[in-house]
Amino acid sequence: MNDLDTRAAPRAALRRAAPALVGYAAVRALGLLVLALWSAERGKSAYTLLTARWDALWYGRVAEGGYGYEVRLPNGDVHADLAFFPLLPWLERGLAAVTPLSYADAGFVVTLLASGAAAWGIFAVADHVYGRRAGVCAVLLWAVLPVGIVQSMAYSESLFTALAAWSLYAVLTGRWVTAGSLALLAGLTRPVGVAVAAAVWAAGLASFARDRDAPPSRAPRPPPSFGQTRSVFTASGAQLSPHAPSPTVTAPHSGASPVPRALGMLLAPLGAVGYVLWVGLHTGKGPLGYLDVQAGWRNGFDGGWAFARFVGARLTSFPSALAGVALIVGVALLIWLYVTCVRGRQPLPLLVYAGIVTVLALCASSYFGSKPRLLLPAFPLLFPPALALARLRTRGAALVVGAFAVASAVYGAFWLNGSGPP
Repeated sequence: MNDLDTRAAPRAALRRAAPALVGYAAVRALGLLVLALWSAERGKSAYTLLTARWDALWYGRVAEGGYGYEVRLPNGDVHADLAFFPLLPWLERGLAAVTPLSYADAGFVVTLLASGAAAWGIFAVADHVYGRRAGVCAVLLWAVLPVGIVQSMAYSESLFTALAAWSLYAVLTGRWVTAGSLALLAGLTRPVGVAVAAAVWAAGLASFARDRDAPPSRAPRPPPSFGQTRSVFTASGAQLSPHAPSPTVTAPHSGASPVPRALGMLLAPLGAVGYVLWVGLHTGKGPLGYLDVQAGWRNGFDGGWAFARFVGARLTSFPSALAGVALIVGVALLIWLYVTCVRGRQPLPLLVYAGIVTVLALCASSYFGSKPRLLLPAFPLLFPPALALARLRTRGAALVVGAFAVASAVYGAFWLNGSGPP
């Protein structure tokens, strides 16, 4: 590839993603407009709701003064800022240092940029596997999720999703060092960064296994240029045609050097592992010190038992039983979507990533109201409905997306002006 091709490829990729990005921006603008009008009617500041409440305050406090702040509650719980991973406050601090922005302003700017990068990354992954139309639909579905307003808050979900999506795209296109580096950064963003590292490792191990079993090749194929595609492997190890809605299976093959693959796998877990070990050293409680920090927030992993009891409690009276039934239907839908992804032979790294994100979100022992936003990064689950939407005529698809966009905007405004995300 010459220098002209190198400069032109990103522009071509951006043009290809433009419909998805424009549609995403329109949905998010609608959500922000409805939030502003709703908040003004209630005498509240929409900007404060987005940048200076709940987790956004904790991130801003870390950005301003570093770690070391904690709140001791009357019941004995200790809420320590060490529960919040450092990449977002690092970016807030850096942006505030070179601009007149406050830390809250910087968090909002980072979120806006990260949400656009996340939308582009989701498009890139879906386009690579299923084609451009499915990619556009996947981005629009991610935008119109009921808690899509979180994508515009000074939270870490958008930043994490951007890093995860582009890491997965790098895996699918054989850019192992890039994939590992982005996975490292994702691990510095949220605890669920382990899902990205696991996806890189699953892809790497499967690729090494294919190399071992494949007959020797006379000349390895060159890696694809930016914006191009190459075949990827499914959960069964077979290759998947990158743009066919119905996967086409061919003989597995790999010609990539093992060194970048091994380096990418080595880099992938370092962010999450490094922060957890630092917390243990900082607290003096050893490698598991981070678990103690989470316990202070009454958060942990119990296999979903606490969530099951929470749902069961909703079923004991009316009208809370309606909420309990809705939760059961929601969990069943998630399971059905994941099974559909498996049956559709979605690429292995996407299955590993989405599976871990979903399990960690559903099986956390606290903050049950947060589970919908904790599931925001699990974007591969949206690919089956995106394929169904892509089969509709453009007018029909636009009507469906428009209806969901309005519903999402109204719900987001109602949610943030009420209980909001804990």
